[in-house]
Amino acid sequence: MTGSRSQDLVFTLYGDYLLGRERPVWVGSLITLLGALGVSPVATRTVLSRMTQKGWLAAERRGSRGYYGLTKRGRRLLETGRERIYHPPRRESWDGRWYLVAYSIPESGRHRRDALRVKLQWPGCGLLANGLWITPHDVRPELEEIASSLKVAKHLEVFRAEHLGYASTDQLVAECWDLAAINRRYAAFLDRWAPTLTHCAACRRAGAGVAEGQPGVPCLPPQACFVRRFELVHEYRAFPQEDPFLPAPLLPAGWKGHEAARVFDTCHAVLAEPAERYVREICDAGDVADAAPAA
Repeated sequence: MTGSRSQDLVFTLYGDYLLGRERPVWVGSLITLLGALGVSPVATRTVLSRMTQKGWLAAERRGSRGYYGLTKRGRRLLETGRERIYHPPRRESWDGRWYLVAYSIPESGRHRRDALRVKLQWPGCGLLANGLWITPHDVRPELEEIASSLKVAKHLEVFRAEHLGYASTDQLVAECWDLAAINRRYAAFLDRWAPTLTHCAACRRAGAGVAEGQPGVPCLPPQACFVRRFELVHEYRAFPQEDPFLPAPLLPAGWKGHEAARVFDTCHAVLAEPAERYVREICDAGDVADAAPAA
């Protein structure tokens, strides 16, 4: 498993399960949780060390044991990502106004220019022409943060405008965003997870029946529910990075983003109790085992 893949898994683990946890997590617990996802103990220790060096995680020692928690920078990144995954800016109407982002950064600042291009995609901007991006969203708050972090405010301008010609709105959207490709990925997501949702919902009802003295036993133990839910989140988390979440009037016919979001939200909730219980038990075991030998 590559280092970048391992880092993505750690981000997903902290973002979906450990973001609200006050105490750092014992490395042995992280090894167990990531081990369930196919990451070796050596790879886990390596990626945790690298993410600490990059400023995403903070390491601390308690006797002979190592613990890892999020830094302020890491927490801010995951809170922003979680908001966009679970509360995307979906709008049913649009006033026809566009926000234009123009920049001219000299070649000496190429690294900042490249970083700006990447960051502009996150709030839903699309490339219209060299140095000119557009979006139907009011992205001024996001742009202020981006400009400040990259120190490019003096090279950046923002306008609000109406499109007066000459391409149609559909042509303009198609030029700035590859919605067809995104829709195909949404369709593939639905093909995989819609049947899983049907199965897991029935499994959950069976589990509820056991609690009421009725027949039926859930088919997966908590660890397997954790793995399945983790795979769900890890796959879906790519969409907020590429979907501009355009208002309904700008979306093509047959858009599958809303159905994919429904399946994701429901499947995520159906698997929540056993998956979160599993993570909590693994982390709690690390909290009470400080006196044991280090992992």
